[in-house]
Amino acid sequence: MTDPAARPDDRVAVVMITHNRREEALLALARLRELPEAPHVVVVDNGSADGTAEAIRAQHPWAQLVASPVNLGAVGRNVAMERVDTPYVAFCDDDTWWEPGSLRRAADALEAHPRLGVVTGRILVEPGGREDAINAELLHSPVEGPDWLPGPALGSFLAGASVVRAEAFREVGGFSERLWLGGEEELLAADLATAGWELVHLPEVVVHHQASTVRDPHLRRRHGLRNTLWFIWLRRPLRAALRRSRDVLAGAPRDRVTALAVLDAVRGAPWVLRERRPLPERVERRFLALEDSQRTSAARRYVS
Repeated sequence: MTDPAARPDDRVAVVMITHNRREEALLALARLRELPEAPHVVVVDNGSADGTAEAIRAQHPWAQLVASPVNLGAVGRNVAMERVDTPYVAFCDDDTWWEPGSLRRAADALEAHPRLGVVTGRILVEPGGREDAINAELLHSPVEGPDWLPGPALGSFLAGASVVRAEAFREVGGFSERLWLGGEEELLAADLATAGWELVHLPEVVVHHQASTVRDPHLRRRHGLRNTLWFIWLRRPLRAALRRSRDVLAGAPRDRVTALAVLDAVRGAPWVLRERRPLPERVERRFLALEDSQRTSAARRYVS
């Protein structure tokens, strides 16, 4: 008799974005190909100049490739979502991979709980399979959720380690084109919660992460800090926005990268204020509950 856990699972697809990391993208796809769930995979090559798209076509013709001429950042996931018809979609970066069986477990949870919008898994750092520092924060999340949740309620999520309900993602419009990439999840999480969707951490859903060395850590920090400030002023009430902005800047290095991030944030003030929609009180309580852990978190510091 065939083991049910070894059968393909047509409930979940995988969306991966990549940019100028050909070898890592090829390895990530090889790992996805081996999953027992046999998910449909859509990979968006974000304008790579290193032959990534050509290599994927040659070595992984089974994957659906979207070769964007420009770097869309996180919005590449929005583009990929237009090409899947499964009820659940797992996000995957080119330096992460899902443990066999985890996509099935996430799909089971989403299927069992119709108002669950996002499942975020447990992250193991490679090489070595060490616990990521963020795991403890996810497991002991101070956010209060409904009793039916199968795990700790979350205020936000980590895109490279999460499975989303496609209906919920599309309802709120996906990732913001303005934020591009870097801390882009917080705004989407807030809008999901506002729309009545729940987010949860399930430790039995496991993703591995071997951080790529092919990246610009200073640019990533600049965008992440800018996007955090933008989110604060897009969604938090005035007093909370002032307090949270103070805390974020107090915890950031006093250097050129931080100065440029603040300048970027200020330049975006006209559109931020124009599109500002403070969170309803029930959702704001989630972000209030997170403030203490955000101030002291070793896993969320803006350093590079």
